[in-house]
Amino acid sequence: MAMFSSLSEKLENAFKKFRSRGKLTEADVKAGMREIKLALLEADVNFKVVKDFVRIVSERAVGTEVMESLMPGQQIVKIVDEELTRLMGGSQSKLEIAPKPPTIVMMVGLQGAGKTTHAGKLAGMYKKQGKRPLLVACDVYRPAAIRQLEVLGEKLDIPVFQMGDREDPVRIAAEGVKLAEQKGYDMVFIDTAGRLQIDEALMNELIRIKQTVKPTEILLTVDSMIGQESVNVAETFNNLLDITGVILTKLDGDTRGGAALSIRYVTGKPIKFVGIGEKLDAIEPFYPDRMANRILGMGDVLTLIDKAQQQFDEKKAAELEQKIRQSTFTLDDYLDQFEQLKNMGSLEQLAGMIPGVKPGALKDAQIDEKALAHQQAIIRAMTADERRRPDIVLNASRKKRIAVGSGTTVEEINKLVGSDTLGYLSIEHVQQLAIHSKCGFCAGCFTGHYPVPAPNETMDIVYDKPLSQSQTKKRL
Repeated sequence: MAMFSSLSEKLENAFKKFRSRGKLTEADVKAGMREIKLALLEADVNFKVVKDFVRIVSERAVGTEVMESLMPGQQIVKIVDEELTRLMGGSQSKLEIAPKPPTIVMMVGLQGAGKTTHAGKLAGMYKKQGKRPLLVACDVYRPAAIRQLEVLGEKLDIPVFQMGDREDPVRIAAEGVKLAEQKGYDMVFIDTAGRLQIDEALMNELIRIKQTVKPTEILLTVDSMIGQESVNVAETFNNLLDITGVILTKLDGDTRGGAALSIRYVTGKPIKFVGIGEKLDAIEPFYPDRMANRILGMGDVLTLIDKAQQQFDEKKAAELEQKIRQSTFTLDDYLDQFEQLKNMGSLEQLAGMIPGVKPGALKDAQIDEKALAHQQAIIRAMTADERRRPDIVLNASRKKRIAVGSGTTVEEINKLVGSDTLGYLSIEHVQQLAIHSKCGFCAGCFTGHYPVPAPNETMDIVYDKPLSQSQTKKRL
């Protein structure tokens, strides 16, 4: 499911109203803006947000002279892009780092929004940036909540402070911060219990934690799938706690986008991070301009580059280039490239970041990631020698063994390493084969010395139409 695919498709249809116009009249704008208004409302965007957005875009678009380099439809897209960016905050809002460590980040939100998971994701993200994070388990109400945080800590190699489920969460938070100061941890992520905004007792508990530890950041974790209700949640938590930012989770499954477009406008608080998957590295900083580009089907090249830079090793890339040049590229290298590509995210997500690939265009596309997994399994079932020389070493019995070991078929193995595979020789090897062959190959393309001189009169013959059968025989 592509991010904001429904909204993107409807906006694309709305933009058709503005095509084939030399100048945007009030009637043109009115017709198109009605479509945009309906698209935003169907995307579960807050009504006040839609009303303000449509008014501003209309005022900017009416009477706008079309730039020479832009078509009328493109001009409207430009205005909508700028206003969507403004609506979502204008520019990236980074996590504030305390001048004196530790930086204390307090995670709050409803039950099931993903606080515990995203506390771990954030800690893992900043660990990669050279920080020393500590996770503090203050959810003493949900069964196995503490254990869940400990498991996340084990996977990420990040310590977790906990005092069991019988202690006061306020005391646990205070002791966790004290430990961080003693042990030199420069970031503390406090995982609080999920609660309804109408639960006065639990909300007061959050207020007491805030007053005790004085957090640098209070991040509200919001499930983007609940749409406009997320705005009500954000507004209530902000009124009580004065939150500093929002984390939108499950954005990879949100086809509408109402939460992302409404929260900043209603609360005045920025979206700082977005969760885009279940993996522990599936979290991104929120860039309003990049998100606007995604919504409008313009792709997100910058995020794609960021992902590539994070996952691809420059040294390995140079080694790979050299191997391709020398024709020493093996299935081990092929497997390594697979792994790096997988770490960047799903193929559908990556395709959605490419400019010109609109979310709606991927609706019926069949991106079979299982086929890639099968290829990985096949390669892993091979011996080191088989990976290096599959075309020479692999015989029928070996292929059967690999098929059993990988849970695939011999036909799939043949597709990977057999006649369906295209291989390349280096120029040096091709030249060597041509020159030293005893089969009478002409090496003139490489040496400039042709065994038979070509008649000049035949060199300039150009046939305007196909020769007849008799003419062909005569020529031959």
